[in-house]
Amino acid sequence: MTRVLHETLADALAASAVEDKLARVGALAADRATGKTETAPVWPVPPETARGRPARPLLVAPKDLPTRRPGSPDGLPALIHAVAHIEWCAIDLALDHAYRFPGQPDEYYADWIGVAAEEAGHFVLLRDHLRSQGRDYGDFPAHDSLWQLNVRTGHDLVARMALVPRLMEARGLDATPPIQAKLEQAGDLAGARILDIILRDEIGHVGLGDKWFRRFCADRGLDAEAEYGRLIVEYRAPRPVAPVNLAARAAAGFSPAELERMGGRP
Repeated sequence: MTRVLHETLADALAASAVEDKLARVGALAADRATGKTETAPVWPVPPETARGRPARPLLVAPKDLPTRRPGSPDGLPALIHAVAHIEWCAIDLALDHAYRFPGQPDEYYADWIGVAAEEAGHFVLLRDHLRSQGRDYGDFPAHDSLWQLNVRTGHDLVARMALVPRLMEARGLDATPPIQAKLEQAGDLAGARILDIILRDEIGHVGLGDKWFRRFCADRGLDAEAEYGRLIVEYRAPRPVAPVNLAARAAAGFSPAELERMGGRP
């Protein structure tokens, strides 16, 4: 049976139970790969997406998250949980990239549905690792600031591609090696190797943001790199924080000039 793409995207976004959302994302990706979904040329998009989320974790402001050292009893699982929560949010980010913007090329929808499926795979790896430590997703508080920027850019596809995958998710490329070092220092080599997989895939995800950002800028006659800087200022978005993973950013499509402004060349 052929399913309508925007309806399956909305259903996956609205799913609140962890297993339900994971199953819906898996089915969506499989249906897309086998041609069992059809894309309408336009569809109605509500001002705010009906995004489901599980009752736990408790969401708090970033400043209210407790600080835990990896060597403390809760420090290591709390660190893994924080990364798992980012991957959980990233599932919805990718789904919303596809759902919120009708009328794009089929390639655009295929790209972000594929990303949602990979983010779901990352989440499962991290959740299973948490469970091996006697904890589970939802056991620690988390914040939702990444989704808030997603909401703020929901009216403009150029701003969305610039500030969510190309800015905020690119910050994950910078943050991953230091997190891996903390895990290794704490003796969690398995967790560090999971982050190897995530870093490899996230380079591709940021690269898709770069591809579509540049393509949509070209469609509007905009200089992509100048527009990127302008949008960061307009939205008061956080800039990259040193140390910047120059090699990963270069692989994701950042230009030599951009990398030089960030502090060097890979």
